Amino acid sequence: MNERRSNADTDLGVDIETEIDVPADPLAGHPAAAYFWGHVAGSGDVSDGERAVRSDARTETCERQSREQLEVTTTDEASAQVLAAVAGGTIEHDASSREYAHDASITRTEDEYTLSIDGDDGLLGRTSTLGLPVDGRGTYRFDAFSSHDRELLRGLLEGCGTICFKSSSGTVGVSFVHDDRGLLEVVRELIADCPVDAPTGELSETSSGGYWFGVDDAAAPAFGAWLYEDCEETGLFAPSRRRKLERSLEQADAYDESDDRLE
Repeated sequence: MNERRSNADTDLGVDIETEIDVPADPLAGHPAAAYFWGHVAGSGDVSDGERAVRSDARTETCERQSREQLEVTTTDEASAQVLAAVAGGTIEHDASSREYAHDASITRTEDEYTLSIDGDDGLLGRTSTLGLPVDGRGTYRFDAFSSHDRELLRGLLEGCGTICFKSSSGTVGVSFVHDDRGLLEVVRELIADCPVDAPTGELSETSSGGYWFGVDDAAAPAFGAWLYEDCEETGLFAPSRRRKLERSLEQADAYDESDDRLE
């Protein structure tokens, strides 16, 4: 059974309102589940740690108890609210500085919104993280979302992808960056199977020790347009990322028009 859930239900104290159609089971084959787990795989972490708890309220004695937790980070506030609408949890806002993936000598500071889902009673209703589509060992089981590849790839792009305008060539660049080579190989396979002809380059190492690949520049506009087509109907997208795509496409069009005038 599906339900309509508003991100206002997450008690974030913000004005952005999005009503999301979500499945009762966050692992079901559903667009919202596909988008959520794309984000988790791209910028999330499933941990199985321990915490100290008091064994008796009348004493200071503590025991160690197992604690599972899922965290997923995004730079878009609206997207964070959508993820919370899908799976619950709490969101914390922070600003962080990090090295640019392709050049470790460059750092950038940006807002971050981290959604945390505590697994005190079993993460997302599961007794073990082995029931999740990402197990922390580079094995991603996305078969349940095969009918929602667009939402899955959109979540992956927003989790570990970049969109930019290349001023040197006047083209739009779409690339994916991650420490896990296995995940990027899965992403390349998903892109190869999508209805848009979007060839990709080979995996390369980044200066920071991870891996990356790009969609061919000639195919990037069509791939990006397909990825965000009709996204407002479901609300499953990061507005800031879509705006970045639209601005990059506009810059590329302006570059082409400038070249035409010079001929």
